[in-house]
Amino acid sequence: MSSSNQNSFAPVSPTPDSTPGTAPLPSRSTAEALNQDCFCRTLNQSRLREQIERDPSLKGLMQSITETRPHLFSSTVVFLASETAKKMTATIAAIERVIGLPGYQAQALARAPAIAQHTFGPVGACMGFDFHLGVQGPQLIEINTNAGGALLNVALARAQEACCEEMNWVFAPKASPDTLEQTFFDMFAFEWQRQRGNAALGYALIVDDDPLTQYLAPEFEMFRQLFIRHGVAASVADPSELDWREGKLWHGARVVDLVYNRLTDFYLAEPRHQALKSAYEAGAVVLTPHPRSHALYADKRNLIALSQDDLLATWGASSADRRLLQAGVPQTQLVTSERADELWARRRQLFFKPVASFGGKAAYRGDKLTRRVWGEILAGDFVAQALVPPGQRLIEVDGVQTDLKFDLRAYTYHGVVQLLAARMYAGQTTNFRTEGGGFAPVIVLPPQTPATGER
Repeated sequence: MSSSNQNSFAPVSPTPDSTPGTAPLPSRSTAEALNQDCFCRTLNQSRLREQIERDPSLKGLMQSITETRPHLFSSTVVFLASETAKKMTATIAAIERVIGLPGYQAQALARAPAIAQHTFGPVGACMGFDFHLGVQGPQLIEINTNAGGALLNVALARAQEACCEEMNWVFAPKASPDTLEQTFFDMFAFEWQRQRGNAALGYALIVDDDPLTQYLAPEFEMFRQLFIRHGVAASVADPSELDWREGKLWHGARVVDLVYNRLTDFYLAEPRHQALKSAYEAGAVVLTPHPRSHALYADKRNLIALSQDDLLATWGASSADRRLLQAGVPQTQLVTSERADELWARRRQLFFKPVASFGGKAAYRGDKLTRRVWGEILAGDFVAQALVPPGQRLIEVDGVQTDLKFDLRAYTYHGVVQLLAARMYAGQTTNFRTEGGGFAPVIVLPPQTPATGER
């Protein structure tokens, strides 16, 4: 097993090297122009199969994806200005500093159940910060503590090829193909070390409800192989297969050391998760991500605090961080019966989300609301966030130009951006049901020279 420490993590770009070659950029070289003008298919399906099935035990996985998840991968890329990528990174760093403030933590944990009060050392693996592109730049839409798709996006990014000669510079050969996989394994190794020190990690488990039916189930197998390649035995399991006895968490005849948690029961409140909950509360298993990270990051009510400048000031947030969050976090407020009339009147400028939702479930654009749904929102626990439309990407689907939406996801660990990816879709919220949609690599363009607009 490899080991790591906090300082070993550095931002990693999975996209092709942005060092320009001999061919110049087109005159209209902004990210917006390329997202509207470049219709080419850049995905090499054979190369994607090679990347997905790099381990012999995964042979046939790509065929299964194609047959059962036809809209998992888009055939093209999303372009992003370097300045936008830098603002995303700066916003994430500011959020991490604010979350570390005692005042912030006190408020977030006060409304969380007792299980979220435990702090065993791990900070939470596989964090995802989701952004839309607003007129002020990237805007944080939500934070996810078990963001899926990281390894799938690594494989996807490496399966791209130049669509035309003018874009050869974008698809220059990458360095070592194992760099990103090592980064992700080191993340779990560091989580283990934060709780167990130098003890050996022997058995890791990727856990989700009925894992074979999950849409991102192929990635579970990829993570299992990632652990195995680094000398750690690993399996994928349903929590019903776990037992809590003799002060240990058991999976069959094996004691579980670490659980990569993909459950959406964030506080392990369901009876079928009792064994895992007992082991976690006893500190008998390293669980990542864990209930505390959800309370501090992913509860949608945290967006209210992150968008309130005066409140952040009282907690001691720096003026620089507050400026970043004012620009990068849309105004968010709690939906209450007292605000019902005002929020309904402004609904076309708002997006409504349950405080504990994930994956866009039960989230609504205000301009699409019916009175029936509005009644459900008032009866539930929702926040109202200032509407920031997603980015637009014009592609060709079966020879027809099709305008799709996209959001941007930054996969992070301990505040460091590991990977950028996009999700392309049509409809109110992100989905994997759109022809031409799905995960897409992000190409961060090199800075432009102000005098010419080109490199």
